[in-house]
Amino acid sequence: MDKQETVVEHLAELRKRLIIIVVAFAISLGIGFATAERTLQFIKMQPTAAHVEWNVFAYTDGIMIYLKCALLLALLITLPIALYQIWQFVKPGLSQQEAKGTFFFIPASCLLFAAGVSFSYFILFPLMLNFMSGINQSIGATETYGMSQYFTFMFNLIIPVGIVFEMPVVIMFLTKLGIVTPFTLRKMRKVAYFVLVVVGVLISPPDFISDILIIIPLFILFEISIFVSSWTYRRKLKHYEELAK
Repeated sequence: MDKQETVVEHLAELRKRLIIIVVAFAISLGIGFATAERTLQFIKMQPTAAHVEWNVFAYTDGIMIYLKCALLLALLITLPIALYQIWQFVKPGLSQQEAKGTFFFIPASCLLFAAGVSFSYFILFPLMLNFMSGINQSIGATETYGMSQYFTFMFNLIIPVGIVFEMPVVIMFLTKLGIVTPFTLRKMRKVAYFVLVVVGVLISPPDFISDILIIIPLFILFEISIFVSSWTYRRKLKHYEELAK
């Protein structure tokens, strides 16, 4: 009976946290729609869009751009709320020290995602546009761009880069769970570098400068991940030693 009550309580708590996340997303989506016009105007004033005429080729292009913009803003606002609710759900099963340690994941995840989005939008995205535009002009093509193509191209870049920038936090979490250790990360460094080069080439335009601009930060993130894993591993061992006394 106690086990059944515990399961019911956990399900009720999970339901509560999910409802909070859904409500937060709905409110954030409303805020996204309300501020989408200003956000789009801000993007249009940036140097990357100054020379681009935002044409529409279908009646639904405008509303689809509004929707994509609102969804992106809603995800950015909801991310810290969702992470906090997940932390609150797992917190009762953690020790006080573990609860304090895992709370760090929330601001760290948000900051790293924001850093990835900023890097890709302000540095990588302009380089990609200039490269692609240069190729089009070299073959004598007339550049006529639609809003939908412009934003799809932008979202397909900044969201993957933002996710890749979460690497140190993911590695720290996996180290806390005991799935990876700094020793295994060091052993697989060459393989990891090869994988990161492939990822960097896939998400960057086919020119050497853009490849370097994305690959070097990925290497730095991996080295930071090893450092973070080592720090987490040492703290974990120290905690176990204190419990053994």
